[in-house]
Amino acid sequence: MKKGLISYVEPGSAAYEGGILPGDCLIKVNGHKIRDIFDYRYYTTDENISLELIDTEGEPYIVDIEKDADEDPGIAFAEPMIDADRGCANNCIFCFIDQMPPGMRETLYFKDDDTRLSFLTGNYVTLTNIGYAELDRLVKYRLSPINVSVHTTNPELRCSMLKHKGAGDVLKKIDVLRKGCITVNAQIVLCPGYNDGKELERTLSDLLSFSDCVASVSIVPVGLTKYREGLTKLRLPTKEEAEAVIDTAEKFRKLALEKNGTGFVYPSDEFFIYAGRDIPDYSFYDEFPQLENGVGMLRLLDFQVCEYIQANKKRLLKKTGKDYCRNVDVATGVAAFEFIKNLCKYTEAAFAGLTVSVHCIDNDFFGHTITVAGLITGGDLTSQLSGKLRSSELLITNNMLRNGETVFLDNIDLTEAEKRLGVKITAVPDSGDAFVKALLGLK
Repeated sequence: MKKGLISYVEPGSAAYEGGILPGDCLIKVNGHKIRDIFDYRYYTTDENISLELIDTEGEPYIVDIEKDADEDPGIAFAEPMIDADRGCANNCIFCFIDQMPPGMRETLYFKDDDTRLSFLTGNYVTLTNIGYAELDRLVKYRLSPINVSVHTTNPELRCSMLKHKGAGDVLKKIDVLRKGCITVNAQIVLCPGYNDGKELERTLSDLLSFSDCVASVSIVPVGLTKYREGLTKLRLPTKEEAEAVIDTAEKFRKLALEKNGTGFVYPSDEFFIYAGRDIPDYSFYDEFPQLENGVGMLRLLDFQVCEYIQANKKRLLKKTGKDYCRNVDVATGVAAFEFIKNLCKYTEAAFAGLTVSVHCIDNDFFGHTITVAGLITGGDLTSQLSGKLRSSELLITNNMLRNGETVFLDNIDLTEAEKRLGVKITAVPDSGDAFVKALLGLK
């Protein structure tokens, strides 16, 4: 795809009035080369701008525009970033994409590591494919927050785990962001025997010293599928190792509370499940800064469900009516099964006539070490629930479907899954009110 390719021009906009057409390519604004959407936004804020373009015949032309300050000229690009997304330069020992089975959609194998997309979509990036000049540009454009996959602050260990000889300067790069007042949310993918124990303590200590910039740190366990032939030998944490991670995090949590008044470090739900401990209370997660990483999601859902029912029970009972009777099925992964089952029991107790059957789906597709609901495939869902559903509707989390689509990871469409099971399948957003309404069958 051509760089700067224009896909749409807003009718009546300044660009439209200037004769710019879809299919043309934007090259410069006021003499500045346009590399991405941030350049475009930055240099088009002036009232008077000069756009250099190339038309569909390859001929250059210039359009001078007068507009209100901060008014968008009215151009949309075929590639949202204008240039292509930046791929990953690492070969991480724990990379999930390396563990994907063959034959899936090509886009699922793309390793994204684009710092600009971290700002736009919340992706986690390693900072290995971005130089200091580019970091300065991100600071200039005030792209905050940035989510950084740190994993370890030990330079030699980080180079080894990411298999990138330039990966050891992560703290230096975070320091550039700190000096530019850019907020960072950090992530540690914990691999037992590599970055746990003393190495985890070192990483948390280093990041806490940057807490004027690093707002939060999540610790998530390595995800391992059954497709690991030829890859580095890794394993999931044992119960004792999960307990040690939680205890180490709690040590630095107390230090952070004394220093900044926030918990700072948040182990993922899986660690509490591995350790056989209860998931922490709502207050543990502060403002849920790592929710995009799935940290605290179950506790937030629990809080939202209980709060919504308590605040709206009378109104909901009027909607359901005294003769209300509803059966519904719910499917989830191994990790969340007990938690979701308890939420459904709570809802059943609040609404007489509601019966919920909760089903636990094993991940045969990726392997049974993958327990999250978001990686359940249509094939596993339909094969394991065939003949077992007790109602005419099945609720799933919309995380099982590709973002903005109705397709599971194994390319089975929602309509096909419904046909196989002979029921309606409803994908439910991750919010307490949406979950309760779906259970009750209310719009």
